[in-house]
Amino acid sequence: MTGEAGPVIRPYGDTTGDGRVQLSFTLPVPFGTEHERAVAEGAALQLAAKMGLEPAMVVHAKGMGPAFTFFIVYGRSSHLVDLSEVTVAEREFPVLPAAEINLRIRSGLGREMVVLGACIGTDAHTVGIDAILNVKGHAGEKGLEYYREMRVVNLGAQVDVAHLVARAAAEHADAVLVSQVVTQRDAHLAGARALADAFSTGMSGGGASGGERRGRPLLVVGGPRFDPTMATELGVDKIFGRGTTPREVASYLVHTLTPEPAAAGAGS
Repeated sequence: MTGEAGPVIRPYGDTTGDGRVQLSFTLPVPFGTEHERAVAEGAALQLAAKMGLEPAMVVHAKGMGPAFTFFIVYGRSSHLVDLSEVTVAEREFPVLPAAEINLRIRSGLGREMVVLGACIGTDAHTVGIDAILNVKGHAGEKGLEYYREMRVVNLGAQVDVAHLVARAAAEHADAVLVSQVVTQRDAHLAGARALADAFSTGMSGGGASGGERRGRPLLVVGGPRFDPTMATELGVDKIFGRGTTPREVASYLVHTLTPEPAAAGAGS
C-alpha cells in the first residue's frame, strides 16, 4: 500500500477506508413464520461471513414467493483493491462525427455499408438493438439509420441464427450486430458462441474492406453483461457493453471496414 493517495484502496461506506460494502442476493429459503425468518437471516449472515464480510448485518429481507428470500447485507470487507492491476479495454479507434463517418464509407467502400441487426434465440428485448439502429437513437445520438451511407436492416427479436446467416448472405452484409440481454445461465455467452459458429460454418472467408464484400461479415455483439475483453474467446470481432452509443458503433464499423484516410501531403 502506498498511502492514501496511492493505487491500493479500500471500499468506502460510512467513513474513509472502513471497507464497508453492501451486497444483495437471494436464497432458496422461506420467509413466512417467525422461525423461518430467523433461519433465513441466519443463513444470509452465514453466507456473508464465508464471503469475508465480518461483521455483517441483514439490513433488508423480503420473501419472494413461498420458498425464496431476497436479502441486502451490509458488512466490512478486509480485501484491498490494487488499481495498478486493473485491466481496461481501451478503445482502439476515435469516435468520429457523423459527416466523417459518411465520408469514410463513401470514399472507402464506394457504396453503402450494409448492417444487419437482431436479437437472437429466445431474446425478445429489442431496446438495446433499437437504440443503436433506429434513427431516434440513444443518449442524444441518432441511430445508424440516420447515416445516409448505411443501409440498415433490423430483423427484430427472437431471430433464429440460421436465418440470420442466410439473411446476411442475401443482403451481402458488411456487419451483423446482435444484442443479447437475456443472461440467465450465461445465455448471452452461449448465444455469442452459437452466432460465431454458425457464421464460420455458413459463410466462408473473412472480412475485407472496400469494394464488394465477400465472406463472413463483421460480427459485433452487445449487452449489459458482456465483458468487452472476451471477443476472441467467443469468436466474434467486437463486444460492446453497457453505455455504448450509436456513434461509437458507427465509428468502429468505419474504422474496421474502410481504409484509413491518407494523411494530408503524404507522398509529396
